[in-house]
Amino acid sequence: MTIIFKLDDFIYSLFPQANNNLENLEKELIDFYTVNNIKPSVNFEEDVIKISIDGLRVGEENREYNELISLCESGKFEAAKIISLKLIEKHPNNSEYFRLNGQIESELGNQDEAINSLIDSLRWNPKNEWALLMMGNIFAKHFNDTQTAMKYYNQVLVIKPDDCITLNNIGVQLMQTNNKKDAVSYFEKALSVDKDYPNTYYALALVANQDGNSEKAFNLALTSLSKTNKSLNRELYQNSFNLAIESAKTIATETNNEKIISDYVSKLEYLSGRTIKIESDDSIDTAAKIEFAENYKRDHHLVKYKSDRLGIDHLILHELIHLELVLEAREKELNELFTTNESNKAKFKYSLENEIKKFQKRGVAQDNIESYINALFNGINSQLYNTPIDLFIEDRIYNTWKSIRPIQFLSLLSILQEGVEANTNKDIVKNTPKDILSTSKVFNLINAIHFKNLFNIDLLELFNHSKREMNQAQSFYSEFEEYRDDKKPGEEYEIIKHWGEDLNLDNFYSLIPETEYRKKTIDSVLQEISEDPLGINHSNPSNDRKMKKFLESNTNDEINKAVAMYMADALKYFGSIPVDDIKKIAFEIATIGTQGIDPSKDNYIIPSISNSYFSGYKTLAYYYVSWALSIPEMLPQLQLPFEKEYELATKFLKN
Repeated sequence: MTIIFKLDDFIYSLFPQANNNLENLEKELIDFYTVNNIKPSVNFEEDVIKISIDGLRVGEENREYNELISLCESGKFEAAKIISLKLIEKHPNNSEYFRLNGQIESELGNQDEAINSLIDSLRWNPKNEWALLMMGNIFAKHFNDTQTAMKYYNQVLVIKPDDCITLNNIGVQLMQTNNKKDAVSYFEKALSVDKDYPNTYYALALVANQDGNSEKAFNLALTSLSKTNKSLNRELYQNSFNLAIESAKTIATETNNEKIISDYVSKLEYLSGRTIKIESDDSIDTAAKIEFAENYKRDHHLVKYKSDRLGIDHLILHELIHLELVLEAREKELNELFTTNESNKAKFKYSLENEIKKFQKRGVAQDNIESYINALFNGINSQLYNTPIDLFIEDRIYNTWKSIRPIQFLSLLSILQEGVEANTNKDIVKNTPKDILSTSKVFNLINAIHFKNLFNIDLLELFNHSKREMNQAQSFYSEFEEYRDDKKPGEEYEIIKHWGEDLNLDNFYSLIPETEYRKKTIDSVLQEISEDPLGINHSNPSNDRKMKKFLESNTNDEINKAVAMYMADALKYFGSIPVDDIKKIAFEIATIGTQGIDPSKDNYIIPSISNSYFSGYKTLAYYYVSWALSIPEMLPQLQLPFEKEYELATKFLKN
């Protein structure tokens, strides 16, 4: 076994008893490396010392070594110490065993013992870089002895001139001695070696923050986050996160975005031909909202925001971009209005029938139940409508106004944290229907994915989501990305429709072309509602699309697709009606049938279905379904050849 040292100050630091005297050093070396009464050969060759020990090899114990590593990784240092000392006793010339023991002693708070063990480690292997690094860290952190720490750090650089960890650690120590200029030079050199080392970006962010450059600190903290493995280095991740928040808050208090907002307002006033007013309103349900002039019969658009929210400038810009998206769609006559009516609400309420019964059994007042159901109805519809649009809006803010990014970061973070609370609070989870909670969680996950995409911060685990919910959110976000780079006016409504269908929310709202809606008068709308309060004659484009897609993949020429579609509609309608009432309708249609039902004719009226004006095929479909549900034993007597259509409609509704 041969150990080689350079003849410099470093060897004297390992053998301090030599007192910088060559003869004393030789004696110290012979004493230390004499093993089993076998003295070493010590040779001085110019500036190098070679120590040769005949017949000595580095011993190893793999099983115990692996156990030692496992205990250290688990933080069980007392148990690890027992094994490390046993290994040292068996193999007193193994540098790595001494190094591990030094680490253990340091973790246990025994810094002097740690230093002694690490010195022995370096005596047996002066190139053990981890022992050198640890020595430097101990002197810097626990003894505030930067000068001694630098000796060990520099020794690593002798071995590995381009070691980014050591370069970064040296920079940190220089920072602690207020030598920022030299510290930065080491940090920059560390990045030149490894541009992906997150600790260095965090260190530079700290320097920028100390220098009062909050914008630079914010961006560097985000870079550190993007390059930090959260699961492996949570402390660095959290420190970078906290610094990003701190610097963003400083920017928010010091930055005036009045000109950005006023210029943008002027642009939109010109494009819309209406003035825009902005005011605080702490009574609104959301952080901010825009009330379009046309919807409120005003001569101006009105942006409202809550005065206590973080990032108010961001909230205002968000709502203004919402207006810009509407104006872009209107220019191409592609804008659509998200509307709900009593029919949508009734269907939503029916879907929660079992939940309502649970509340009633618990003695919850009916008014409170109604209020809660209405809040769920409005909340889930609001998430469906806003989530896809918000993704495009936040992209536009991020890419248009770089100076707004820190404020956008704070604002979105606050909104996401509210989402986490709404989706994980025990009382909320306990009282919210599972399907609604899961759907809400999907929308929040989409927003969290986008936040991660923009700012490199992963908050997804906070939502306690299922694998299915995450897969759904990622699938939806991928669809958004397909539109993202070359979005055309009005395409956000396509995403709303697709997501609504996939989440089975499409019965709870309607998207109506604005050009069509604006042609309606108040009287005509009221008349529609009074004539068809439950939407029996109202065509749902989303349902039609899904049914047609289903039929294309499940039918042949022998099946009447129109009848199958109407049967699916009838099954949903009769699903909320008692059997006796279905039977009454069945006999009413049978009476109509005695005169013959012509598939090519329209305006068949069924007395028990208010204001029904059915086509011939729709009447036949309701005829068959009403008998199948209320008097199935008599169904063959109708002699209607729609068994396959009924089977297909039933299968569709089960999907």
